[in-house]
Amino acid sequence: MGSQMNNKQDRQPGQWLDDVLDVEQVEQNYFRGIATPQGRGRSFGGQVIGQALMSAIRTVGDERPVHSLHAYFMRPGDATQPVLYQVERDRDGRSFATRRVIAVQAGKPILNLAASFHGTEPGYHHQYDMPDVPAPDGLKADSEVGEEMADELPVDFLKWLRSPRPIEMRPVGLRPPYTREEMPPSHAMWMRLRGGFGDDRAMHRAALAYTSDYGLLTTCMLPFGKTFTDPEMQFASLDHAVWFHDDFRMDEWLLYVMDSPWSGGARGFNRGQIFTQDGRLVASTAQEGLVRNIEFKD
Repeated sequence: MGSQMNNKQDRQPGQWLDDVLDVEQVEQNYFRGIATPQGRGRSFGGQVIGQALMSAIRTVGDERPVHSLHAYFMRPGDATQPVLYQVERDRDGRSFATRRVIAVQAGKPILNLAASFHGTEPGYHHQYDMPDVPAPDGLKADSEVGEEMADELPVDFLKWLRSPRPIEMRPVGLRPPYTREEMPPSHAMWMRLRGGFGDDRAMHRAALAYTSDYGLLTTCMLPFGKTFTDPEMQFASLDHAVWFHDDFRMDEWLLYVMDSPWSGGARGFNRGQIFTQDGRLVASTAQEGLVRNIEFKD
């Protein structure tokens, strides 16, 4: 393994994300991802996606970076246990390569991921403009907002805010549970890795895949003022997709703009666009998830 988790308890969250993503090859086409540092309960879906993607990347040359991934969650993972990743090398063409990955815990698959890789080529270019939002330097981190509103927030949410996280997030506006105001299904936040992350393009893309699971699923519940801390709600990611458009650095500010075109039948569909601070659109995301209110069931 490229970097071992020595003295994990003493390391800052931004320093151990590279260890989380630096999967270990245990056999040809088989890789192992470590458990979540100080983890408990269910695995964070972004971590399983990031480790599965790195497993696929390890079987493809550097000349073809990943440009898209599509993942299906099948079972909840255990954050206290490592995950085994089996990679199938489906195709190695002149321009594109494709890989499939199965993530396994306790002998059962918890996630399937397909990824496509493409060599750099010239081509026509256009993109959506980045929305006009306040710069990150003028905004408070979500943890700061949480401490200011500690008396009004659920205890479990405060514990989550206070737990070690490798990504710093600065919301552009308040959303549940900071406010229970019903609002349009869209929001944005600035995000970056805490600390430096080296220059490995593959690691930055895996780190973005990891981070892209933050905040996306609950976008579809903004019109109803609901969030994952509500005891009557069940949230679970069903599938997740990321398209990588251009290079970026996860240790520099990125703007994650999210919206939800639809929800219904206990499912919600959500989309995201990720911009650099100078306005380049570098990635897009999509996710459908379970958003079940158990009070609606007989």
